[in-house]
Amino acid sequence: MEPFHNPFSHLLYVAGVDEVGRGPLAGPVVAAAVILDPTRPVPGLADSKALSEKRRDALFEPIKAQALAWAIGRAEVEEIDAINILQASLLAMRRAVEQLDPAAEAALVDGNKLPRLACPALAVVKGDSRVEAISAASILAKVVRDREMVELDAQYPGYGLAGHKGYPTKAHIAALESLGVTPIHRRSFGPVKRLLAKA
Repeated sequence: MEPFHNPFSHLLYVAGVDEVGRGPLAGPVVAAAVILDPTRPVPGLADSKALSEKRRDALFEPIKAQALAWAIGRAEVEEIDAINILQASLLAMRRAVEQLDPAAEAALVDGNKLPRLACPALAVVKGDSRVEAISAASILAKVVRDREMVELDAQYPGYGLAGHKGYPTKAHIAALESLGVTPIHRRSFGPVKRLLAKA
């Protein structure tokens, strides 16, 4: 982990917060908030993007079992289209933090924007590789969203959702062109918007 000075180090209930799914053309944006237990560390935490799917899956249950608290928040496709992806991401993060029990005394949030929270918070650029609690949150959010995309793949076959998880790959855009837009596609996103305009 890169060095990070935590201004909340005197507090016990400090949540790491991260979201996954800002870039895809389909599916929700999912956030997680995790308060780690300093007496029960989880070895191997790292930015979820730097870990293999197998490694993320292996860390998923230990994080949940050993954390003092964890929660998942989300914003649905309709909300993303209504308020934009940045605002939907912040909303998902806020929902995750609000569900923590015990409640967070402070939050460290990945990125450079903060959701509106009831506790003090600090935005940490590249936080998922600098703060273990944010790494843990990134892993939970990624595993939850990826598993959901596999389920949606069964509901909406032909789009390849289980493989690309909704991201705008060539195969995904080709499938959209041939099969059309589904209810789980984000209508405000360029490639989907353009197809709907042509229809």
